[in-house]
Amino acid sequence: MARICVICNKKPVIGTMVSHAKNKTKKWVKPNLQRIKIILNNKRQKAWVCTTCIKSGKIKKVN
Repeated sequence: MARICVICNKKPVIGTMVSHAKNKTKKWVKPNLQRIKIILNNKRQKAWVCTTCIKSGKIKKVN
């Protein structure tokens, strides 16, 4: 399963690093995802959630 935030669908993207000499190389930019226990659809489950969603209170954590 791919690491995608279950709340906001944030996922890795490909960017380009450009050096001073204009050499271009591909680079993955990955979101900060944490696997935590949450309540989703009235069920307890572990899911990948980005730290932005955790901090903003978009999810309910299981204690």
